[in-house]
Amino acid sequence: MSKLVYAFEEGSKELKNLLGGKGANLSEMTNIGLPVPPGFTLSTEACNEYYEKGKILWDDLKREIEDNMKKLEAKTGKKFGSEKNPLLVSVRSGAAISMPGMMDTVLNLGLNDVTAEAIAKETGNERFTWDSYRRFIQMFSDVVMEIPKYKFEIAIDELKESKGYNLDVDMTAQDLKDLVSRFKSIYIKEIGKDFPEDPFEQLLQTILAVFDSWNNPRAIVYRELNDIPGDIGTGVNVQSMVFGNMGENSGTGVAFTRDPATGENIVYGEYLMNAQGEDVVAGIRTPHKIERLKDDLPEVYGEFLRICSLLENHYKNMQDIEFTIEKGKLYILQTRNGKRTSTAAVQIAVDMVEEGLLSKEEAILRVDPQSISQMLHKAFREESLANARPIAEGLPASPGAASGKVFFNSESIKLNKGGILVRLETSPEDIEGMHGSEGILTVRGGMTSHAAVVARGMGKCCVSGCSNIKINEEKKEMTVGDVVIKEGEYISLDGTTGKVYLGSIEKEEASLGGSFKKFMEWADEIRVMGVRTNADTPEDSEVAIKFGAEGIGLCRTEHMFFEEKKIWPMREMIVAKTTYERERALDKLLPLQKEDFVEIFRVMGSKPVTVRLLDPPLHEFLPNKDDEIKRLADDMNLDFDELKQRVFSLHEFNPMLGHRGCRLAITYPEIYEMQAKAIIGAAIQVRDEGIEVDPEIMIPLVGEVNELKYVKSKVIAAIDKLFEELGESIKYKLGTMIEVPRACLTSDEIAEEADFFSFGTNDLTQITFGFSRDDSPKFLGEYKTKEILPRDPFESVDTKGVGKLIKMSIELGQSVKKDIKLGVCGEHGGDPKSIEFFHSVGLNYVSCSPYRVPVARLAAAQAELKSRKK
Repeated sequence: MSKLVYAFEEGSKELKNLLGGKGANLSEMTNIGLPVPPGFTLSTEACNEYYEKGKILWDDLKREIEDNMKKLEAKTGKKFGSEKNPLLVSVRSGAAISMPGMMDTVLNLGLNDVTAEAIAKETGNERFTWDSYRRFIQMFSDVVMEIPKYKFEIAIDELKESKGYNLDVDMTAQDLKDLVSRFKSIYIKEIGKDFPEDPFEQLLQTILAVFDSWNNPRAIVYRELNDIPGDIGTGVNVQSMVFGNMGENSGTGVAFTRDPATGENIVYGEYLMNAQGEDVVAGIRTPHKIERLKDDLPEVYGEFLRICSLLENHYKNMQDIEFTIEKGKLYILQTRNGKRTSTAAVQIAVDMVEEGLLSKEEAILRVDPQSISQMLHKAFREESLANARPIAEGLPASPGAASGKVFFNSESIKLNKGGILVRLETSPEDIEGMHGSEGILTVRGGMTSHAAVVARGMGKCCVSGCSNIKINEEKKEMTVGDVVIKEGEYISLDGTTGKVYLGSIEKEEASLGGSFKKFMEWADEIRVMGVRTNADTPEDSEVAIKFGAEGIGLCRTEHMFFEEKKIWPMREMIVAKTTYERERALDKLLPLQKEDFVEIFRVMGSKPVTVRLLDPPLHEFLPNKDDEIKRLADDMNLDFDELKQRVFSLHEFNPMLGHRGCRLAITYPEIYEMQAKAIIGAAIQVRDEGIEVDPEIMIPLVGEVNELKYVKSKVIAAIDKLFEELGESIKYKLGTMIEVPRACLTSDEIAEEADFFSFGTNDLTQITFGFSRDDSPKFLGEYKTKEILPRDPFESVDTKGVGKLIKMSIELGQSVKKDIKLGVCGEHGGDPKSIEFFHSVGLNYVSCSPYRVPVARLAAAQAELKSRKK
């Protein structure tokens, strides 16, 4: 039989996966001589076996628990369930990855009528005894038997009201003894039998409940949000009780070794005298700041500061410590790496390097790359947020904070020069409204929907998939439950949490200097993979440069055509009946398109800029409303019905797999010819201004080498003709976007014709899985819950399938062209898990939205450090 229960002295911090974080740290602190009440841990393996056996405690495990209880009795000199000097224990969960507050705890276990009387007699403190007993009944009933906690709170409130008390501490020993009787009556009424008097039965039932809490709803949600595996299980820690509610020289508290909000190197915490642990977090009594302990118990305070310093130096990380003081003696009940804001995480990492606690490499690995994005956007002031009224919650699609008047279409946003754009879902036609808005709120769509992707690219706050909102465009209002918000009224969006608030909330700017700048410089020294940005405007490009982008990996030209001065000639080109008419419309677009690239090249300077030629199907540029179709018909001297029929004919059943990308250029090569001339013409103009330009032209959606050959020949011919006209030339690269599985399988052929590959992982994922990127959020949640997929493949790249195609493509491409440049420009380019994979397969760079550039820089550095360890 394998060992499943470990005394604290048998473990260490290295056994976190086996003992859970709490159990491993209790073992570690025991072994370095800290005042830890003795106990033992049921391993995570025991938890997993519990589920394998159909959620029962089997005889061998019960024997191990019983043996360890006897050892604990010997260590403490107390006896479990005895009439003399009885032993009480706490039972707490503890997974390998910290999940604070998600699983269950029971304190004061072992109390019954006999042991309560014994403790009251031995301590001479009846009030403490009956206070502990009523707490135990309430916790056991709530956690183990699932009796609603409020039923006990009603009894407490009734007693206080009858006595005229304001606080729990006003209750006398007799009051608390009466509460014990009331609580037992509630238990009998709810369960149909007496409260268990046998301490070992209490213990076994509580262990069952803690194992069960591994799969309670809040724990499951927390694991999903934090990407924690569901099969690692939790440990269960059984520890001899120490009591903070034994009088005014006893107490309990929680403290961090540094400020978890700012990272400042000061001990930050709270405590209560004459209290047990849950009192500090329950909010029933107002706790004191930890500094006041210096006045209450100066010797204890001095020892506590010494232990804080010792633990932080031992773990080389900011610690979150739970402690209890019993009759003037300090006990440490838990330590773990403290949760902290992204600002604090960076500050602590930098400070610890400068204090000699960490190397730069260790510091880089300490900060979660995803959290960095929180530091780049405006944030709500905490004091203002505390008074705000939340009305809805969706997906945190793009971080940041935004307040503004509600508008339901892009025209209104433009007319009012800003606001919050609220849409059922966004489309490319909303691009100007999105760009002009303070933030975007959609009813439909997931984390990789059009709204989410574009918002992140623009650095706009976005909440998507907020399905409990109802929009009435006719009345120009939205409703959430009983709240009605009319056009022009204010709401606020928190793109980091997905929450929607009523009214406007005060915000503050992000600061990117000081420790943040230094930390990111360390990351840049370590990483070997480049980081570019996805940017379509000079404004986006400037933001990306500020955040450290080394070039543009994806400039989407389609977004440029939705501007007012371009959309009409674009529509003329689409509905043209002849090549001559099409070229005439394109001639109007050429100077406008060229100016787009001139502005971007000026911002980017000598950094490479990869421009993707037109990608979406043409129908996306056409009007749908009759008045707009009529305006276009009048401008082009066309019959309204004929034009309406043309618009209808361009709509496709499955446009994502339709007439788009290079397929457009095969039908209408003059479109790409115009764009190529605009790109190269702009590059020459900027080069002549004294700026060295590095343009890269990317042909999208290639799946067959002959597609690339044909389109490439047209693009090169147009560029050569331009060189001839201008009497000067410039170097450029011509490559392709790998986003069709067939392109991955034939990359050796395609590499013969391409200077570079850029993997479009959004479409590659969509086509490989056969999932619609916009519709899949409706069911992918079930895939994760039922463990069909470990995560949403649009958020983190699917390394088994899509990743295999990417790896194959790289190997085939390099077999033909060893030095072919390789990048990725899908949304995965800003995802840390995906970046680690891209690093492992040898990509030269990743490209992501401007506000994810620092995330990618840090993730690339971490990927390099992890690869060195392998």
